[in-house]
Amino acid sequence: MYYQIREILQEVPREDIIRSDVQFVAVITSDEWMRDRERFEMGIDIEPDLSEPDTTKAEVNYDSLTGTFSIPDRKGIAADSGFAFALDEKGIVFIDDSDTANRLIRQIIRTKKWRFPSLERFLYDFLEQIVHEDRRLLQQYELQLDAMEDEILEDSGEVTFEQVYELRNGIRDLRVHYEQLLDFSQELEENENNFFKTENLRYFRLFTSRVERLRDAAIAVSDHATQIPEIYKAHLELRQNRIMTVLTVVTTIFMPLTLIAGWYGMNFLYMPELGVRWAYPVVIVISILIVVLSIIFFKKKKWL
Repeated sequence: MYYQIREILQEVPREDIIRSDVQFVAVITSDEWMRDRERFEMGIDIEPDLSEPDTTKAEVNYDSLTGTFSIPDRKGIAADSGFAFALDEKGIVFIDDSDTANRLIRQIIRTKKWRFPSLERFLYDFLEQIVHEDRRLLQQYELQLDAMEDEILEDSGEVTFEQVYELRNGIRDLRVHYEQLLDFSQELEENENNFFKTENLRYFRLFTSRVERLRDAAIAVSDHATQIPEIYKAHLELRQNRIMTVLTVVTTIFMPLTLIAGWYGMNFLYMPELGVRWAYPVVIVISILIVVLSIIFFKKKKWL
């Protein structure tokens, strides 16, 4: 797919982007790149990585920029989609055997119309599409962690460490992705080859600022995820302490009763109470009083 950067991205035949002075965007496969790369007349010293890229980066060539994009799957944070690119002052070529770059470009075509079209503005909107839903995603992670915390404190569910670790690993992948995007954006802003107009470098500064905020939010969510196991352990220890307190109180209440039972279970021959008619009911009443008074005492001390 070949586009000229006008008020909107306008799809054109391949020959039009080569003959025209209008800046362009191209999305081609790796086979097409190997066959047609000389037609783009880019001064490339470092060939873009056409294998499965695992980082987002930009490298300065003599008369071009080359690099790769590695975009985590926001739904599962499990599988990355990656593609390469080559860029100079005339335009940018995405080398993508998947549909990732085309999907982002189609979204730009549906939603963007530019008063002052330029390659810099296109790059800004392209990068924005990558992180477009990330603020909401991080908020969803925060809500999941809050729900886990509530379940722990209310004993209303079973929170497994596997859930927490999976969530934390996903947030970590996003944080690494933001670090790479920051390096990428700063490389563009540096404008070593003077491909970009000075007044348009503000687009890259805007994107850098946004990604920094997303990175900070990801760090905060990651810290929250780290606290969940600690909250769980603390709550478990609190529950165990409560159980031990109850057991201790129960043991303390029944210690006098155990003494009475042991005392009158000795069966000495001359125990005066054994011959008293009302001794048995009296012992029962005394035992009940001991239990009631002990419970009242522990309630006042807030040990129960």
